[in-house]
Amino acid sequence: MPVLNYVTSSFVTLTVVIDPIGLVPAFIALTLGLDAAQKRAIGWRASTIACVILIVTALIGDWFLVQLQIGLSAFQISGGILLFGVAARMILGEHMRQESREAESAAREKVTDLAAFPLAIPLIAGPGAITATLLLASRTGGNYLWLLALILIIAAVSLASALSFELADVIGRMLGRTGNIVVARLLGIVLAAFATQYVIDGIKGAFDLAK
Repeated sequence: MPVLNYVTSSFVTLTVVIDPIGLVPAFIALTLGLDAAQKRAIGWRASTIACVILIVTALIGDWFLVQLQIGLSAFQISGGILLFGVAARMILGEHMRQESREAESAAREKVTDLAAFPLAIPLIAGPGAITATLLLASRTGGNYLWLLALILIIAAVSLASALSFELADVIGRMLGRTGNIVVARLLGIVLAAFATQYVIDGIKGAFDLAK
């Protein structure tokens, strides 16, 4: 069932790349000192902004590739390599350290709108999520059913991020430092496998075109 396979791989890819639970430590650090109502408003607004960004990316993904005259195979290969880099940082622990640095830097520069930056961009809808969305959109092949499925998946993962922020204090206590590290490593390994598959598909596509 191609549609089911696409939905499954898309959901897993975006969940792993965005990593709603892994964003909790950065959210806690950014909203430290704010009351519950402010945290809730920031969390939902950030997730909504990120959702809109990724949906727009999905809708104009094929058009964007055409305008830049980039072949699908080339984008699959380069996108897979970029995603593999994200996965490597997650496995090696650099992913969470970089999120913390970005969060601290942004908090110093502009505290008035944490929802848009750095929560929505780059922590939720970062380079990895945008690249993954473009790749997944390119795989729809103009099929409106698949594209609708991708949009719904983006909305679902964004909702998961909002709920993670809503339960940030609880999740933080449940996972602890060790739990966050373990989750990030496991998700990184899964993402590395998906990234490798993208590269393989791109190479196959390039050889098919060359024949």
